[in-house]
Order: sequence, then C-alpha cells, then structure tokens
Amino acid sequence: MRRATLRTATVHLLAAFLLLTNSDLMPAAHAAGPTDAPTDNYDLVIRDGRVMNPESGLDAVMNVGISGGQITALSREPLKGKVEIDGGGLVVAPGFIDLHAHGQREYEARLQAQDGVTTQLEMEAGVYPVDGWYEKRAGTNPINYGATVSHIQTRQATMTDLAALGLTEADLNGDPAATVMAAQRAWVDAAATPEELADIRQRVQTGLDQGALGIGFGIEYTPGATRDEILSLFEIAQANGVTNFVHARFSAELIDHGGSVDAVQELIADAAISGAGVHIVHIGSSGGRRVPLLLDMIDRARANGIDVSTEVYPYTAWSTFIGAAFFDGDFTSTMGLDYGDIELPATGERLTKEQFQRIRAEAPETIIVGHDMLEVNVTAAVAHPGVMIASDGMFYQNGRAHPRGAGTFSRVLGHYVRELKALSLMDALAKMSYLPAARLEKVVPQMKQKGRISVGADADIVIFDPATVSDQATFEEPATPSKGIAHVLVNGIFVVRDGKLQESVHAGKPVRR
Repeated sequence: MRRATLRTATVHLLAAFLLLTNSDLMPAAHAAGPTDAPTDNYDLVIRDGRVMNPESGLDAVMNVGISGGQITALSREPLKGKVEIDGGGLVVAPGFIDLHAHGQREYEARLQAQDGVTTQLEMEAGVYPVDGWYEKRAGTNPINYGATVSHIQTRQATMTDLAALGLTEADLNGDPAATVMAAQRAWVDAAATPEELADIRQRVQTGLDQGALGIGFGIEYTPGATRDEILSLFEIAQANGVTNFVHARFSAELIDHGGSVDAVQELIADAAISGAGVHIVHIGSSGGRRVPLLLDMIDRARANGIDVSTEVYPYTAWSTFIGAAFFDGDFTSTMGLDYGDIELPATGERLTKEQFQRIRAEAPETIIVGHDMLEVNVTAAVAHPGVMIASDGMFYQNGRAHPRGAGTFSRVLGHYVRELKALSLMDALAKMSYLPAARLEKVVPQMKQKGRISVGADADIVIFDPATVSDQATFEEPATPSKGIAHVLVNGIFVVRDGKLQESVHAGKPVRR
C-alpha cells in the first residue's frame, strides 16, 4: 500500500518482449481489424478520433461504432449513430485499468473516472469475505470493480478475536486494518500455528471459489507471516491458476537482511518453486534506491521462464497508515527515513518525532505520506518495458489523501510522455490498459474484452487531448480532477462527457472469475 531515462521500446518490441518472456502477458486471439463497410445505425459513434490500440499497434484516424456496450465497428468510412461525438484532434484509447486501487468507494471511483480509469481493482490488499464485498458494490460503482482474496484479512479473521472487538468477518472489508491492529496484533506479529495456517489456507480457497481474481498480500504489514506460510499460499495460487499480487516483505535498505533485494528474491523464488505467477506491486517505492537492480532481476527471471511482473506509480512520495508494522522499532535507521519526511495529509504539516509517536498511539489508522523516493528511479520504472502503471490510490479522508488516487494516469500522459518524452504515447497506453488486461485474462476471461480498441471489445474507452491532458491533483489539493480527459465510457455509457463527471451514472460491472 505504499510508495511506488531508460530506452523506450516501440509497442511492437514491447509486445515481442512480453510474448517471449511471459506467457500470461501474451495477446489472446481477438478480432482487431477494422470493418470496411458497416451499414448499421449504432448506439454511439465516435467520429474522426485518433484510434490507438496497444494490442495491435493500430494508430489511425477512424470512426468507432458502439452498440450494446461493445465496440461493433471500426471504420475509415463514416458511421451513423443515435448519438455522435466528435473525436477530431483527440486520442481514442482503451480505458485505463488500475490493478492497485485501495479507494473503492464511489468518491474515489469518480476521481479515477475523471483520470480515464474504467476498471479499478483491489489486487494488493485484497478483500475478505469475497462474496460480501462484491454484493455491497453491486449497482453502486461508476466504473468496473474487482478484487483478490486478502491474505491480510484472512489472517485477521483467523488470528483475531473479532467478537471481543464487536466485529464480524463481514466488517473486515469496511474496517481499516489499523483499527484491528490497535487492539490485537497477533495477525501482524505472530507466526501462524499449523492449525491457524490450515484455517488461513481454507479461507483463501473459499475466496477463490467465490470468484476472487487472485491472492493479495501485504507481507510487510504482516511480518509474523513466515516464508513457509507465504510459499504455501503460492501453492494454492498455482493449484487454482491465479496470480499472487504482493507487497514484498522489506523495502528498507540499510539492514543486514538485504532489504528490498532480499524481498524480491523471496518472491521470485516462491514463483519458481510453486509454479505460480507473481506480480510485485509499486516497485518504485518498495525498491527504494535499488530500483534499477530490481528491474534487472525481474527481467532476467522472466527471461528464464519465471512468471513475474511489476508496476509503478508516477510519484516520488508514498502513502500508508501510521500504525503500519514497518514503523515498529527504529525505522529512521532501517529505512533511512527522517520524521520530517513524513507528511500528515489532513494538515499538510511535516511531523516531528513526538507528533509521530503520539498520532501512532492514539490514531493508528491515520493516513500519512512519505517523501523519500528518487525521481530518476521513478522515471526509469515508468519507462521500463513491461512495467505497468497502477495508482495505489488510498481512501480519501475529508477530501485528503495522496494525489495519486486522482492523477496517476494523466500524470503519466502529461509529464512522462509529453514533457519528459521518457516513453512513447503507445507504450504508455499499453502499460495502463492492455498489459494489465493481459496479465489477468488467462484466468479472468472478461479481461480479454478490455484493454483494447477492437471489434468485440467492451466499450470501456477514454477520449483525451494529448496536448493538454495532465494531472491537477497536488499534495496541497489532492482531490482535484485531471484535465484534458474529454469523455470516458464504461460499458458504452458516458461516465465523463465533455469533461464533466456524470454523477448519477453507475455503469460499472464486477470483474470476477
């Protein structure tokens, strides 16, 4: 849940690289070509937009016909629609797929919609119970939603006396981990007994049986979870054909166990031993100063047949809750972090040691922001072939949080593509749409219809001005919507139209195995 130039590959080289090195990222057979002489009257037509499809490399001015929530025509010839919008001068691209979005309420989903996101997934922390989480969101989301089953929450359900806290398992999806941590810490610090591990494994399997998209881990938040425990859950993932989405065990660098390098080696080893896939979240923040080495490790592991991928968010600050386990002990020494690097979003102030300790004791669920990442490493990860973009967006408290929850995707397009020219527009679109879809589509068939602009694909579409698109959310004003996003369609329905959020629209559908 915390922190996220090299040569930019063309989209064809990027696709070839992924085909050779990771079968889970291979494009599925999919109708991608334009139709030549469509005659239907479509529900909606996007006229004369610059259509960019990162799956095929298509980049051409075309007309897009949409009916029944799907793309039903791509044509250089005019199309007729019940509703028509002018895409002249705008890019028509697949809607962005955020693999790492903690803020799953309508408030955060609306901010993400205005950043071009059409599908937000809670893959790192995950959820439990899974059925209850999906039921609660039915019919209430402006954009598509889905989640893994949570290792953290199955540990809480197993190793915490919830009744003593006045809670049930159903409350875990709405109750911050920090609130439970404040009262009982066994799920954080203790190694599971054989009986408890059997219970955790059963709960994880139940979540997968209920359609969870994989298994989500926050190992740095559960230091009591042994390497044996994590490996045993990778084996469940392999048996079910799903991927593990993991916040690695360490991000600190100044400690004798090897820090982030050791943590990534654990995950690559577990993937090799179990045969399961692993996606390492926010490499920019978890990697610290070792990001270049970790990217090389991941590349070489993938070249040797290990199913491993990663992601980054385009900021030099991370965010978490102040009660997190990695703040135990002398974190200023182990993490090379000063108290003055920690910001309280509620007020914008940087903390002193005394303030930090007081807030941590009294309100461990308080969200903080840490400023200690290097821009050169973030840029390297954003531009690196195969690295996906994901926001790690947090829940907003009274409109305050890390700005990544509102501006991640537009920031990549505006700052890293247009201003820095760190990567091409097509590569950026692939990292934000096609690659996340391809990462999941082997076990989540719905995802074969997302992340593309092609006939038969879901009409999850973002239409933006490449000359003006940019993030507007700042650490001072973190809930400011992005600009330059003209239209966003979710399942063929306008969620953003003419730059304005359609507040009464709940077009999102569940993404579920």
